Amino acid sequence: MGRVRLRAVAVGIFVVLAVAGCGGDQDALHAASSQQSSIVELFWVMFGAGCVGGGLVVALLFVGWLRRERAGLTGRGGDDRAATRLVVILGVAVPIVLLSLLFVWADIFVVRSTAAPVPGSTQLTVRVIAHQWWWEVRYPGTTAVTANEMHLPIDTRVDVIGTSADVIHSLWIPELNGKVELIPGITNRILLDARTAGVYRGQCSEFCGVQHAHMAIAVVAESPARFRAWLANMARPAVPPSTPEQQAGLRVFLSEPCASCHTIAGTSARGEVGPNLTHLATRATLAALTIPNTPAYLRGWIADPQAVKPGALMPSVPLTARQLDELVAYLDHLR
Repeated sequence: MGRVRLRAVAVGIFVVLAVAGCGGDQDALHAASSQQSSIVELFWVMFGAGCVGGGLVVALLFVGWLRRERAGLTGRGGDDRAATRLVVILGVAVPIVLLSLLFVWADIFVVRSTAAPVPGSTQLTVRVIAHQWWWEVRYPGTTAVTANEMHLPIDTRVDVIGTSADVIHSLWIPELNGKVELIPGITNRILLDARTAGVYRGQCSEFCGVQHAHMAIAVVAESPARFRAWLANMARPAVPPSTPEQQAGLRVFLSEPCASCHTIAGTSARGEVGPNLTHLATRATLAALTIPNTPAYLRGWIADPQAVKPGALMPSVPLTARQLDELVAYLDHLR
């Protein structure tokens, strides 16, 4: 019974490890672009070839074992010349042919289709700057700036130009394309071309510090009309406060260290250390997809950011309960 249980546990662990990377909102096998489709096709071709090759090896080992047992019973050895031919054909010639075909497949159908776009060959350019531990997103030709969300029109070739403000990061949106390294002082490109509307989760895939696991980005693919409306709103200055509480919240923001780190277009706040907050309330999450963007979570994030994201550069600002309520009321209306 002990051995049976041990085998069951081993099988369970194997199954968990085998499917750990499948499903969810970062499923690399769920292609939402032509670039990722070519990667998925190559994966299945290589997986199928690996299964056939592995099965063939097991079958040959079994045949060899049977021949050895038969030779032991009869006292006669096998045909060495036939065995040598079999090894040369199946162990040398066939792998060379298959690997050559896979190389050609990868070069023609995958590498070229997923390669970085030539400047000027796309319909839209987006700049991404990686920080510890959040993403700055800019749209050249406009004043639109946001953080941890990248909006793209569907069926549109987008040239994403990335770099880093501190250490080496890597941008990966598994359902749209491969990875691109973001290196300080260097710009790299990747092509994104979403076929269907939806929200695709991206992640930093290069270890970049203590909060590497909580450095995610949401790529929102939407219709061209919705994208143009979103972009036009992002380019506008912040909505002025309309209630006494919101007006008090703006005064708190400008008088405290908040304005030294963050920018809110239309105000005197011009900080560049942290994310741009001009349209903070339009974002679905806070702290690079770590928590939802609701007044309650926003209040907790401002009061004690280290409790949410230990190691984050955002300090705790000593505010009274009333000041905190006013500040949250102001930030929550920035749409």
